[in-house]
Amino acid sequence: MDLIKTGIGLTKTIKNVARFREILTVFSKNGFHSLISKSGLSTGLPSISPSTETDDVSEETIDDSEEWWGQVGSKLRKSFEELGPSFVKMGQLLATREDLFDPAMIRELKKLQNEVKPISFQEARTVIQESLGKPISQVYKKIEEVPIGTASIGVVYRATLLNDEKVVVKVKRPGIEKILKTDFEIVRFMVAQVEKVSVGIRYLGLSRVIEDFFRATMSELNFMTEAQNCERLTINLSKIDVHNDFHIPKIYREYSSSNVLVMEFLDGRPFNTYRSLEEVGPVMVEKLERSVDLFAHTLLADGFFHADLHGGNFFIMPDQRLGLIDFGLMGTLSKKNRANLIAVLYAVITYNYDNLVYEFLEVAEYEEIPDHEELIRDIRDNLSPFVGLSIKETNVTELVRAIIKTLSKHRLYLPREWFIIFRALMTLDGVGKSVGLDLNIFKILEKDIPKLIGEVLSAENAKEEAMWIGKDVLTSLRILPKHLKWFMREQARRGYAFELKIQGADTYVRSISRSLYFLGLSLLSGTFIIVGTLPILGKEPQHIAEVPTISWIFWGLAALTLFRSFWLKKY
Repeated sequence: MDLIKTGIGLTKTIKNVARFREILTVFSKNGFHSLISKSGLSTGLPSISPSTETDDVSEETIDDSEEWWGQVGSKLRKSFEELGPSFVKMGQLLATREDLFDPAMIRELKKLQNEVKPISFQEARTVIQESLGKPISQVYKKIEEVPIGTASIGVVYRATLLNDEKVVVKVKRPGIEKILKTDFEIVRFMVAQVEKVSVGIRYLGLSRVIEDFFRATMSELNFMTEAQNCERLTINLSKIDVHNDFHIPKIYREYSSSNVLVMEFLDGRPFNTYRSLEEVGPVMVEKLERSVDLFAHTLLADGFFHADLHGGNFFIMPDQRLGLIDFGLMGTLSKKNRANLIAVLYAVITYNYDNLVYEFLEVAEYEEIPDHEELIRDIRDNLSPFVGLSIKETNVTELVRAIIKTLSKHRLYLPREWFIIFRALMTLDGVGKSVGLDLNIFKILEKDIPKLIGEVLSAENAKEEAMWIGKDVLTSLRILPKHLKWFMREQARRGYAFELKIQGADTYVRSISRSLYFLGLSLLSGTFIIVGTLPILGKEPQHIAEVPTISWIFWGLAALTLFRSFWLKKY
């Protein structure tokens, strides 16, 4: 069947057919020809040649062994390197998905981290010039032409401002938005076709990963977002970093734009160049241990944290402080998700398997509701090696991977923000172990969680939750009659109308409607009364003046709601 001529409409789905052919050719020659042929992707494109690999990947060759995954990872890595920046970026994302892929494949894809070619300095200079809107010589004394870092989206150069301040200039690759959108469009189409013919690939949930990749990458294209992330983290850390352990680079907004980011140059030594605690020194070991406290606070209390703390993204500065860079990948958690996360972590450190499963079922994505009893048994079996171990003896990375592997087996997929959290915990744990330092992440969490549980269950949070619940109930009661009317109108339009001829039925319906509304308002009034009482629990005011104003406000709302409900009941 010719995809170009069929109802699938390839030329409408894929705007750049030449790029589509190039991508198929690269994947085909690197060992994926059988999958491409079976999916029908190469039909109508006769120039696609068979694989040059002897061990071509197909549905029949899947054996789930470490060797097989390693071969697939190698083939993907070769393909991504050949296809350019957007595919290298995709490969780097896949390398972080320990929940989906075998470690052998992850190891291969991690080799992509430094495989991106830089742009020419002339191209970078043009982007900087256009961003400034004035000659470079009016801002910079010098920009070094050899980049100090290359990535899929940007290239980083050292520079000196006219006032002799040392900075780094991050320049976005010209035309990268168009390249990313075109390649994403093609990959999304290819994955959808392959998932139709391969149960094994469909099981991995690659479509979710690709959609997640596109959303995450698009958000990184505006460098001002990274600038805002950096400044927000600076403000948050300034409130809790009482020992002044961290040094966050200054952002030069006057020279930055969506295409160029200028920030302070941190003249420190990357942590991944250290090999032992002796090299790091006792002072820095103490600071690193305190940094885990700060990380836990930004994660659980602020809901905004650095999600890519690998050894190349933080430095030991000459003044014995920790310098942080690269704020493109930040984790964010809503108050509700923070409450869920606290519950999950508490269940993990107390080995409460039932609660752990129920919390994951509340936040995970799944197509079919799993057998929760079987899931609990699997969680218990996979976590049993960790039972009885002290916090210091517990390997955070192995524990997290055991949980993720079990969820994947039952086809439960963690939302992106949740996997970012677990990845951040594993990365931080791995950084410590690289120099023989036990950062005791769970010990920190164990210490902070009781306090955070108290904050979640505080009177202030209870009042806020009650207000939102009341608002939702009232809104639902208001829109229910309208939705019922719209539903009946739609049914009538489609010819499914029915006529109810029961004498007095309209009276009964009105009575039931008023009763339901009365019940809802009564519940809302009761909620206001309870919320108003919370501030004075255990205080026993001696006279009326000691009752807080907030209590009177909620009691007044309760009275008004009751009056409204009785008025409705009467009329």
